[in-house]
Amino acid sequence: MITSKQNSLIKEIRSLSDKKFRDKLNLYVVEGKKLVCEAVELKLPVYVVIGTEKALAELSFDGVRVETVTEEVLSSVSAEVTPQGVMAVIRKPENDLVKPEKSCILLDGVSDPANVGAIIRTAAASGYNTVYTTDDCADPFSQKAVRSSMSGVFRVKIVRASREKLLSIIDKPFIVADMDGESIYQTKVNGDFCLVIGNEGHGVSDLFREKATKVVSIPMANGVESLNASVSAGLLMYGLKNQSEI
Repeated sequence: MITSKQNSLIKEIRSLSDKKFRDKLNLYVVEGKKLVCEAVELKLPVYVVIGTEKALAELSFDGVRVETVTEEVLSSVSAEVTPQGVMAVIRKPENDLVKPEKSCILLDGVSDPANVGAIIRTAAASGYNTVYTTDDCADPFSQKAVRSSMSGVFRVKIVRASREKLLSIIDKPFIVADMDGESIYQTKVNGDFCLVIGNEGHGVSDLFREKATKVVSIPMANGVESLNASVSAGLLMYGLKNQSEI
């Protein structure tokens, strides 16, 4: 059992709270029984599972490295207010910058990791299998984003690159989300597309706006001026996907 917070493995896991080390080590962390079990069941490249004796007694992880730790040690690396007693470190997928096969999502500088995770979750649920993110977008593999994605990061291809590189590789029509755009209920969509969701405060960058085939919005009532980025993205993802498949 690991009892020291200064154990080399524990220090390595703790470093993964920093994107610099997630990128350097090519690892990320998931917490909680449901996500950890799902990662193992999906045969993701799990580097290690750590957990308290009590939590691990209820679980089985065949063929996976498992380390038992004290509650104090687990709390020292957990991002949860109330840790569930188990977490896993997983190797990040190495997704090449390739053209999307079908409709896809592009996150253009979305800065809140909770929004990034929630959008990825909805993308997975609504059948968008590729999510592109710009370099200045919140990291989809931060613990907050992974938690908000509720296993969405396990199920979609996530590709991060500069705006210029994304423009050069995505060969689908760009549909930009903007409050001044045409109502989604009046928009006609045929075939595959790339839905662009912009930064929470500044919206979509000029680079993508200039390439937009369509600019769409969600009608607001009762004086409401805007919706949360992940809520807007979810409504647009389902609305546009239904149109394109009619």
